[in-house]
Amino acid sequence: MSFDLGYHGSLMGQGEPCRLVVRKEKSLSEILQFSLGGLEIGQQVVIMAGPTCLKDIAHGLSETGLKTDALLHSGRLVLLTAPNCLAELLRPSEPFQRNPLHRHATVMRWVTDWSWAYGDGFDASTIRDYQRRLHEFIRPFNAMSICTVLCEKVQRSDLLAMLVDHRRVARTVDGTRRAVEAQA
Repeated sequence: MSFDLGYHGSLMGQGEPCRLVVRKEKSLSEILQFSLGGLEIGQQVVIMAGPTCLKDIAHGLSETGLKTDALLHSGRLVLLTAPNCLAELLRPSEPFQRNPLHRHATVMRWVTDWSWAYGDGFDASTIRDYQRRLHEFIRPFNAMSICTVLCEKVQRSDLLAMLVDHRRVARTVDGTRRAVEAQA
């Protein structure tokens, strides 16, 4: 069981919101449903999470009848292991020499599970910076996105701070996008 903690304004060009979902249990049903929906209609799905979470997601997608190996090989499914992938993604130069992300796809779905950050004891300002930088990174991809966190790894005060930070990050990124559009 889980609950949506909140939506925030668009990070993407088409006004799609990024959802923040706080999971009460280790169930990955929201992530699987969101990912499966994209894969079924031919969208690229990128999932960034800790190694255990990624393994569970891949297993869950396989149980639905999808051939995850084929999806990974074709690039329609991209699994990024956090936090190791952050340095590559957020580097000022081109993130990958042979980039697995399809910049010219019509729509991409991006899933980020932040449980690894809370489980590894990162402080709130570091997590907020990662969220801001990651949302800035995915914005040009015209991506629909969902951020999740496992509630048992987060104290109530940190959970409330995450909601506020997630909204603040969205406003910052959305405000920057509007300023750039106004100048164009």
